[in-house]
Amino acid sequence: MSTGSVHALALPYLEQHPPVGRLRLLFGDVRIDVHSNSGELLEKLGGYFQSFLASGGEPDIEVTAIQRPVLDLGLDYTVKQPEPGKTKIKEEYLDLDDGRIIRKRLTGMVFFLAGDTQAAMGPCIENDNQVINFINNRFIERLIKRGSLLFHASGVALRGKGLNMAGFAGMGKSTLALNIMCQGTDFVSNDRVMVEPSDGGLMMHGVPKMPRVNPGTVLHNESLRPVIPEAERERFEQLPPEQLWDLEHKYDALIEECFGEDKFTLSCPMRALVLLNWQRDGSTLRIKEVDLSERRDLMPAFMKELGLFFEWDERTRHRDMSDNAYIQLLRDCPVFELSGGVDFDKAADFCVDFLKKA
Repeated sequence: MSTGSVHALALPYLEQHPPVGRLRLLFGDVRIDVHSNSGELLEKLGGYFQSFLASGGEPDIEVTAIQRPVLDLGLDYTVKQPEPGKTKIKEEYLDLDDGRIIRKRLTGMVFFLAGDTQAAMGPCIENDNQVINFINNRFIERLIKRGSLLFHASGVALRGKGLNMAGFAGMGKSTLALNIMCQGTDFVSNDRVMVEPSDGGLMMHGVPKMPRVNPGTVLHNESLRPVIPEAERERFEQLPPEQLWDLEHKYDALIEECFGEDKFTLSCPMRALVLLNWQRDGSTLRIKEVDLSERRDLMPAFMKELGLFFEWDERTRHRDMSDNAYIQLLRDCPVFELSGGVDFDKAADFCVDFLKKA
């Protein structure tokens, strides 16, 4: 028996829970309206996206977030296998003729992707981070379809010139970005950067996603002091360094709270890519410019699959997003490998000096 369409499955719940308001956002030149049946959710999202609030204009993207109990559609989902090196299954999905439905196994949140039907349903207030990611993914998708390639990276900018930073898992690209921020730079992005050719160079675009940092990062960066309540801070300060850095306890570092207003620069020319490939072994930091065509082993540090939340179309389905496409994109862009021992202070100094001269 036919399951129907994504739109048809979402429609009854959209009609049962009409919106009570909307949040208007502007990400670069892309306008996004978020509709919800929950004023509390809209307020939380407004606080998170405070640097990107808009007042008018026709939306390019419309998203609906329905606050309600966990939604059981009774569908026969396919399990999304975890990425290499990971074992936890987080998502399952069902592809239909007009789009895709995704279910988060841990929270029960359900997401509908089908053209103009872009909706998140379930306990949204409790899982507002998943709603934030859904909104950001709509923006990412638009830029990819416009011609960008996706980087698993963080970004900073100085006087309008940007630096893209990536690294293998757990190497601290967000920590490095926040260390650099202490030297007066702007913040471009955390975790995702889109890069496209522009006027003989490259343009990098960030997403309004705040860094999620562990206690070790916070305790070693005074600008991040507002992130952890003082009572918790005192407890973390008693832990040995090895245990502190291995803690899986993340906090959102709101850029405006930590570094002041107007510190986001979502788009800027890209001047270099910095790749973290270092170890906590006490050795000396080494910085070397590399040729990616000869160092393809470094490419998994920054290449990122588009994932379940990307709606393919005919144009993107036939685009080259292989290693060679990234190498071609970066052919005239300096790429630096940071190897040897971990040294965030020296790495930050190098990055800022480079941007000052770029």
